[in-house]
Amino acid sequence: MATKPINIGIIGCGHIAGRHVRSYEQIMQRENDLFRVTAVCDKAEESARAFAGQIAQWQGEAPMVHTDVHKMVVHYPIDGVDICTPHYDHHTTGVQCLDAGVNVMIEKPFGVTVKASQLIVEAAKTKKLITACAENVRRGPSQRAAYWAINQKGMIGQPRLFFCQHAMFQKYDEPHEWHWRTDKFMGGGGWIMDSGSHFADTTRYIFGDPQRVYATVRQYEQWPHIRDGKTVYDDREDTWMAILTFANRVDGFWSFSAAAKGQESKTIIYYGSEGCLVDEGDVYQGPVPAAKIIRPGQEPRLLSDIIPEFMAALTAEERGRMFPHGFEDGMTLEIYDFMRAIATDTKPEIDGWEALKSKAVCEAIYESAHCSEALRYDDVVSGFIEGYQREINEYWKI
Repeated sequence: MATKPINIGIIGCGHIAGRHVRSYEQIMQRENDLFRVTAVCDKAEESARAFAGQIAQWQGEAPMVHTDVHKMVVHYPIDGVDICTPHYDHHTTGVQCLDAGVNVMIEKPFGVTVKASQLIVEAAKTKKLITACAENVRRGPSQRAAYWAINQKGMIGQPRLFFCQHAMFQKYDEPHEWHWRTDKFMGGGGWIMDSGSHFADTTRYIFGDPQRVYATVRQYEQWPHIRDGKTVYDDREDTWMAILTFANRVDGFWSFSAAAKGQESKTIIYYGSEGCLVDEGDVYQGPVPAAKIIRPGQEPRLLSDIIPEFMAALTAEERGRMFPHGFEDGMTLEIYDFMRAIATDTKPEIDGWEALKSKAVCEAIYESAHCSEALRYDDVVSGFIEGYQREINEYWKI
């Protein structure tokens, strides 16, 4: 695609970046001249140096090591950066890179609030650059096949409603080490927007945008953590129940609790006018290959058996776009999609605007619980409603 290799920088050298690095290695094995990782950046220099060493093993040369984002993107030729920093930093680093003329891919959930996400989108629009979200789940073969089975083959008839719920109990026998995700201002919230961003994106992919959201969000248990030798408590919710009404008249109930003592329960079913899809996964990252299509009077069909049919139905162009080089791992696909967008100057599948809209589903749940009312989804997308998010925006001076 590219006439010369794309120069990629990786910002944030923690756990999720390590998984990205493995994907870059897989891509280079198939397309050696597509890119070079020329820079890595982390506030902890030893982390950046360790990453550079890992990359050198398969790339043949080590990227430059940086501890300052500004110096990296302003003084060195970089075409795109892969931002794997904590949620609260996404908009700061994202806008900084875009202002320097560098395309960005940002880990989910894109910005810490809708306003933070808007800052990234506006910066990209001003500079006419690419934004992409590192959202991997919808790209998997089972999610693609579920979309095809529901929306193109009508295997469950007209979609009507879904129940996606899990209740269990999480017990801390002793305090855990503190992590930034436990802080509302750093993480922006708990599982609703962290793992829940996967569910929001895949649900929008399959059913389209919601119209209204009504939810309750609770914290029943106070989980202790040790920070700087002191005990602090988790800010995150441990329970929520949300009703999502979509523009295509699908109604969904999405719920999770880690505070339900006694009997654990889980139900994940998508119903249509002719049958249903019963998922065997979790309430965040399905449908999984073990899911079943069930229609009255017919033998259940595993989604894993439908995936080959879906693959066979793809045109060469579709297969090359969805599964280039036969890749099926979502992280590898998200990274390849970003680099393909840079090389061809085209829009990635999940650009900043798409990422903002998926994030807004999660924020609408918080906002509905905050005001105890059903909300219009579009009012959250636009930033008109931000009761829950306001103190986070004020904290970060957004």
